[in-house]
Amino acid sequence: MTDAQTFNGIDRLERSDDWGVYKTLLESTKAIPWKINWQTKQFDYIGPQIESLLGWPRDSWLGAMDWIERIHEEDRARTADFCIRQSEQGVDHEADYRALKADGSYVWIRDVVHVIRDQNGVTTDLIGFMFDITERKEMEDQVLQLNRKLEALAKQDELTGIANRRMFEQTMVAEWARARRNGQPLSLLLFDVDYFKNYNDHYGHVRGDVCLQRIAEAISAMPVRSSDLFARYGGEEFALVLPETPADAALQIAEKCRQLIADLQLPHAMSPNGSVTISVGLCTMVPDITGDHVAMIERADEKLYRAKRNGRNCVCA
Repeated sequence: MTDAQTFNGIDRLERSDDWGVYKTLLESTKAIPWKINWQTKQFDYIGPQIESLLGWPRDSWLGAMDWIERIHEEDRARTADFCIRQSEQGVDHEADYRALKADGSYVWIRDVVHVIRDQNGVTTDLIGFMFDITERKEMEDQVLQLNRKLEALAKQDELTGIANRRMFEQTMVAEWARARRNGQPLSLLLFDVDYFKNYNDHYGHVRGDVCLQRIAEAISAMPVRSSDLFARYGGEEFALVLPETPADAALQIAEKCRQLIADLQLPHAMSPNGSVTISVGLCTMVPDITGDHVAMIERADEKLYRAKRNGRNCVCA
């Protein structure tokens, strides 16, 4: 049996001698039956289950405005406008919304509505059921939050907690396109830890991981814009994407990063400096239609290796 057949059956039963029996059956279910006279916008009937679910006295549900005012304010306009529009057009519909309880809390409701029309197609009555779907909504929210966490983890470097190579690549594609569209400069810093292989050989890989974590924490603590992205590029290499940043400003940031790591004074017995340092390669471009972000990464990488050939612990732009 379809919903429409059920609703039409209820309407016929309400006018029959058997209504008392079926009314008892309806009021024994968890679903809350109701009926509104569309001409007067008044409730002809609402199930007594409404009191146990929402706490409002059954006799306080007089008309459509009582229903509207007991919808959560964030859902009220959207839900009321949709239901009124569908009802006036004679279209059966469903609506999910948060219904306010008498104690100020709320539950999620699914209202399933059947529109009754006369022979001229004019809406005369609405018959429906309210279902408590709070538990289902909570489960959906948990799944949504879990999916968001999984999505975030997929873009996060496991060791350092910063963005990973995948997130870096996606950001470079997007920022390159945006910079080309707006004619704005895009800057990229690539840097890695000087003599890091020697560090791992001397201190071990566990200490090496801690070293990378300390570097990531230090750079992450720098004040940056929400559009900037700091990522682990691979191994001991890191990247800092700086949208709408000209070369002179990017050079200052690069030098600040280099100095920040030097100031940590992390011991490095296998480095001529005696402590951990980084070398930085910087590239700034205003993208045009002939190039792509890969060429920019390659140029920043070239500058990084030039910084290493120049003695390390320096910036090459």
